[in-house]
Amino acid sequence: QVQLVESGGGLVQPGGSLRLSCKTSRATFRISDLGWYRQAPGKQRELVAQITSHGTTTYGASVKGRFAISRDNAKKTLYLQMDSLEPEDTAVYYCNGWGHWGQGTQVTVSS
Repeated sequence: QVQLVESGGGLVQPGGSLRLSCKTSRATFRISDLGWYRQAPGKQRELVAQITSHGTTTYGASVKGRFAISRDNAKKTLYLQMDSLEPEDTAVYYCNGWGHWGQGTQVTVSS
């Protein structure tokens, strides 16, 4: 069973930053494409960012230039650095890999 464990969410003021982490014990981590998605209340889950095994990144239009996805293959951990956060970024953020989802971590941007 694939286990993806997200952490790092919380409450932050507009303009603030958070760093999300997604850790797994999956042996094939370093050769796998991984992604971050988010789902706001009443909305569909949407792509935030993806990173290939070679480090190529793709971002959703609403976060480009503000968020950065990265990976540490030695630690088998996926990251999402979120800067200049806006209230519209409020959502549950999920890690995705191997067709599986983590449990999600709540990010709330509010003053």
